[in-house]
Amino acid sequence: METQQKVRQFYNEVGWQMVEDGHYQNARYEDLRPVSREYIHRCHLRVNRFLNPSGRFMLDAGSGPVQYPEYLTYSEHYQKRVCLDISIVALMEARKRLADKGFYVVADASQLPFKPECFDGLVSLHTLHHLQQPEQQKAYREFYRVLSPGGKGVVVNGWTQSKLMDQWRWLVALMEGLGNTWAILHGRKIKTVEKKAKTESRPTGTFIKKMDAESLSDDLKGEIPFKIRVWRCVNVRFLRAVFHDLLGGRLWLKALFALEERFPHYFGRVGQYPMVIIWKKD
Repeated sequence: METQQKVRQFYNEVGWQMVEDGHYQNARYEDLRPVSREYIHRCHLRVNRFLNPSGRFMLDAGSGPVQYPEYLTYSEHYQKRVCLDISIVALMEARKRLADKGFYVVADASQLPFKPECFDGLVSLHTLHHLQQPEQQKAYREFYRVLSPGGKGVVVNGWTQSKLMDQWRWLVALMEGLGNTWAILHGRKIKTVEKKAKTESRPTGTFIKKMDAESLSDDLKGEIPFKIRVWRCVNVRFLRAVFHDLLGGRLWLKALFALEERFPHYFGRVGQYPMVIIWKKD
């Protein structure tokens, strides 16, 4: 419970507070530059492919404020979206976007206060890394429990360590070095990389052990049918270091998206952010 209390305090007091640029403070963990906008948009919309397009209730476990417009499309043709979060501030913000289209519940994603088989759809976006390992396993079982027969869910979260990002760490270091050199030559302030950002391939949270595709399979032990597909294979540090308008960044990102589309299983397993799709048979 101590971990949950710390997470609740952070998001109530910091994470879901608006900052000067009109975004939530938590948005600093995303790449919101124009060069990346189309790529990020298309990645967000990938979730829709694996959900039932309509239904009665959709659960958004760890909904936050439903901060990006694409998130609203997931429940567009559902009667109600049930936003669940441990942050009351998050739910107050979510209500501004959904109004009477939603229900709002303060609760823990690993202890869902719902009866079995009551949701036709489910999403959980960048939430489970806040839970310790046993609670993450429990959350998956809870998600499966509340799905109705024929229901589908999508969990987006980062692997603790991405094999792909490890392999390309040298490129990030090179591009950041070139960026600093460019800044010096043009009399600009050098952008320093915070120590925390240097470990961005290891999402912050309370992992007890390394989380990857193999460990997820071990945790679920065949109890829950699931498949892994790519949501986005690169982390924010990689995006900011490598892709720039002056270097044809938009075209390179189109090519990256096309590669992810061609090999969604591979990039889901070795990239930074997978989609874990779960379902319950009729």
